[in-house]
Amino acid sequence: MVLRKTPQQIAIMRKAGRVVAEMHEACRLAAKPGATTGDLDAAARDVLDRRHARSNFLGYHGFPAVACISPNEVIVHGIPGERVLEDGDIVSIDCGAIIEGWHADAAITVPVGTIDAASQRLLEVTEASLDLAIATMEIGAHLGDLGAAVEKTALAAGFSVVREYVGHGIGTAMHEEPEVPNYGPAGRGLRLREGIVLAIEPMLAAGKATTRTLDDGWTVVTVDGSRAAHFEHTVALTDSGPEVLTLP
Repeated sequence: MVLRKTPQQIAIMRKAGRVVAEMHEACRLAAKPGATTGDLDAAARDVLDRRHARSNFLGYHGFPAVACISPNEVIVHGIPGERVLEDGDIVSIDCGAIIEGWHADAAITVPVGTIDAASQRLLEVTEASLDLAIATMEIGAHLGDLGAAVEKTALAAGFSVVREYVGHGIGTAMHEEPEVPNYGPAGRGLRLREGIVLAIEPMLAAGKATTRTLDDGWTVVTVDGSRAAHFEHTVALTDSGPEVLTLP
């Protein structure tokens, strides 16, 4: 069952979302050549501590960190550690926060130092596909309209859409119904209503979108080694349209 949130509940999720946005900014500043993926996780932890928020990633099915840090060919769920970021890398930063029992979840992909034009275009198109999906999130629209918007944007730019991992509803749990695919035909699926809150998260690959999971049981990479980008926002559908809750 898809649970709709009240304006008061959405207001609390907005507070959690602002913590997530601050975590992203701290990680963005830390994402310099020579830093480790563990350094970015530490920066995110500092924000949670300062804001007296809880992590919804740490301990989730045993995940050992507060952020998924996923460089280059890593699509999602990268475990922070000793991997050193190099000039020209890109790195996805996916994290969340809980305030008063309500969750927010978002991801960005950022450049490390100076990146090449192909990587920059991958970042721009992935973020644009998220923006279009959010703009499509209107009362009375279908859930499939969002995925169709992402897929159309990606394919037009020559990128592929990762299909095994999708967005989700969010509220008092990080993952709630419904699933939010980043592909498929428009005009199908759940009709969107006021109070629905979704974590929309396109993941695009520069090459083929075929994935495999490493032996750690978490880290998901592209099979062909091509780079991937990941952007995500927690978005509430209000009477005046979509509101992004994970902004500063």
